[in-house]
Amino acid sequence: MINALTALDGRYAKLTTRLADVFSEYGLIKHRVFVEIEWLKFILTDLKLETFEDLDTRALDNIVRTFDLEDAQQVKEIEKQTNHDVKAVEYFIKNKLDLLGLSHIKEWVHFACTSDDINNTSYALMLQKGKEIAVDLLGQLINDLEHKALQYKSIPMMSRTHGQPATPTTVGKEFINFSWRILQEADIIEQAKVQAKINGATGNYNAHYFVYPEIDWIKASQRFIANHLNLEPILFTTQVNPNHSIAFVLHAMIRSASIIIDMDRDMWGYISLGYFKQQVKKGETGSSTMPHKVNPIDFENSEGNMGLAISMMEHLCVKLQKSRFQRDLSDSTVLRSLGSVFGYFAIGVKNALKGLSKLDLNNKAIQKDLDNNQELLAEPFQTAMRVFGEENPYERLKELTRGQKITKKDLVKFVDNLEKVPQDFKEKMRLLTPQTYVGLAQDLVDLYFKKNKG
Repeated sequence: MINALTALDGRYAKLTTRLADVFSEYGLIKHRVFVEIEWLKFILTDLKLETFEDLDTRALDNIVRTFDLEDAQQVKEIEKQTNHDVKAVEYFIKNKLDLLGLSHIKEWVHFACTSDDINNTSYALMLQKGKEIAVDLLGQLINDLEHKALQYKSIPMMSRTHGQPATPTTVGKEFINFSWRILQEADIIEQAKVQAKINGATGNYNAHYFVYPEIDWIKASQRFIANHLNLEPILFTTQVNPNHSIAFVLHAMIRSASIIIDMDRDMWGYISLGYFKQQVKKGETGSSTMPHKVNPIDFENSEGNMGLAISMMEHLCVKLQKSRFQRDLSDSTVLRSLGSVFGYFAIGVKNALKGLSKLDLNNKAIQKDLDNNQELLAEPFQTAMRVFGEENPYERLKELTRGQKITKKDLVKFVDNLEKVPQDFKEKMRLLTPQTYVGLAQDLVDLYFKKNKG
């Protein structure tokens, strides 16, 4: 929408559509309705606190199944009267039960619950879906990086340390480095267990135990959380969930975002160096004043949005683990930004993917840098000289190469003057080029696939 307050719902709305159903106000209300209905069913069918003939739980399930934007608007209208969002959901469900002829069970809705029993379970379900979306996006990025790693596995490239020419590598090896790093975090996010609690106003099952002391409420709550919501039960809380699982997931996402920023900047740099060209789309403009330009805007966009995501995630991770005494509401408004976190993260990944899809390798530029930097061979030569007992190998190569360009002839002359290196190894040194001095870069790419895809 052109009048949207944030870019998430405006300029980038098409990139965040999948998240809207989960993290929007509508999504939050729908998850609250789901939890309330599941708790009601648990009370009546598992705990059997009241016996009702011919209770059809399908009618209860249907309240969730058919929940739509009009229903959500009804909840918001009720909230205008209650000035309490969770209580509005409770009244909405009771109204639905009246219409279904189930008025006799409506006072079991929200039984012994505090608002955060419903909120923390709803946000846990939302986090579960959010992390699945994040893992899916990271999986797409990993697949793309792996594809490029295989495609460019054998293409030698001059690497840079401190921005200066350094030991050669291969293009594919540099892609696989990022793939491996992101894969570690994606696995952590995927395997992370999302925790939730349903234990009353201060976490001690006070009301539950007062009216039904014969029930093992600790086991009952564990059963409900695990079996009805498919979440990990947490028992030791105040009124609020301490949100360890949110922090755990978001910290892995922070690391993922940092890695992607690292990749964005490297891709930006390689484009600047001419190692990659960008595919041109007919009709697009690179610069408003310089017609020749094709700017690396996708990687820049990814970097910017990942920076926003990291800032927000860092705040949520720290803030949501704090609550004054048994409860304060400062976490509530912060939790409402959980969707924004996933939104900026999704935009960052999708633009990184878009940037990668436009890359075309420029072999000529890569080969030119290798040819023009024969000093890259100073490392293997001084290492060989050490092995065969030549005096002051490092210092002699430093004098020859540091801060100046040398030619292949200069290197051959240097090798010819060595006294202790055997002739056969001298020949090996003469034949060495920056293009062939790539170590085990290709083998490392193969090893990655053997370990992760074998």
